[in-house]
Amino acid sequence: MSKRAGTGVAIVGVGNTNYAALYRDRTPRSAESLGVDALKKALEDAGLSKGDLDGLITARISDYNGFATLIGTPQLRVVNAVEGSGRMAGVAVQHAVALIQSGRASTIALVYGNNGRSAGATYGGDYGVGNVKYDWAYGMTSPGASVALMYQRYRQLYRAPDDALAPIAISNRRNAEVNPEAAMRKPLSREEYINSRYVAEPLRLYDYCMINDGGVAIILTSVDRAKELKSVPVEIMSMGSSSNLTNYYTVTDLFANGSRQAAAQVFGEAGLSPKDMDVVQIYDNFTPIVLFSLESFGFAAEGEGWKWIRDGRIEREGKLPINTSGGHTSEGYMQGWALQVEAVRQLRGDAGERQVKNAEFAQYICVSPIITSQIFRRVEK
Repeated sequence: MSKRAGTGVAIVGVGNTNYAALYRDRTPRSAESLGVDALKKALEDAGLSKGDLDGLITARISDYNGFATLIGTPQLRVVNAVEGSGRMAGVAVQHAVALIQSGRASTIALVYGNNGRSAGATYGGDYGVGNVKYDWAYGMTSPGASVALMYQRYRQLYRAPDDALAPIAISNRRNAEVNPEAAMRKPLSREEYINSRYVAEPLRLYDYCMINDGGVAIILTSVDRAKELKSVPVEIMSMGSSSNLTNYYTVTDLFANGSRQAAAQVFGEAGLSPKDMDVVQIYDNFTPIVLFSLESFGFAAEGEGWKWIRDGRIEREGKLPINTSGGHTSEGYMQGWALQVEAVRQLRGDAGERQVKNAEFAQYICVSPIITSQIFRRVEK
């Protein structure tokens, strides 16, 4: 057990919509209504009411002013919104921790709503930053195309075989099979993975995140206050962040330099190492990002990640269970938010059939242009 003090801030309530039910129903929903549903569940989970909140950070909800009015919290001490990209899930948590540590707010709700499927979002075609017209000319019209290019480089450098990513997609699906709220629960075989169509070669259909509707809410407060509330608190033990910002998504070092900086922060502050992690939730908008994350955060040696994940190592009963809810390719693409909720549930022992035994430390990792990581631990009351 680490002797480090931690941040002093804990997650006391989590809530999410049922992604499977929404995927089957397909009734159009607004991002706001999905966020409201998730927030209600998070407040109930924490044993709090909306009147206990004095901070609100929203994501993919178009108008925080309207959302605060909708939920009946017109006077909050701190209000903000983050952009709708997935890299912001870790950023929002870290900002909330800093706000509570500084005394600017005492109890903050982070609320995410995504109606991407019912609204017809594609996350491609109109994608681009910086010199976008030059990216489009070469077919780089989505983040997936950029990650495909980076993974092609990885394959050439480290001689990864054609099926190197299959264990990630298959493990995610096996985890989703025992998650009643996951959108994709049909078993996925290696043969089905291999025979699926390319979206952006060498990435296949099952290497891509889903597009689905859903809402997620996370409520944070001080550890001292958390001990008096309904649910078992989960402390944000340490945090790390960095970036690799360019005019395009593709980077030649596969985000390694920035990730190593964030890894040094998050493990250094906790007094822990990758070997101490019991379960890890890795932002997997595309499966190669899992390999990049494992290598740059020190779980696997450079260029060895594709070998490291084989033989069930990352599965629920393996040495390092990863994305135990099904991840972005099977549970649902909640852009990092639901992965942090899963980390909380694993440490509480609330994950049902997908529970990892004796989980003491959980980690969230997002490798992207903005890199974030948090280590979580259960707080005994």
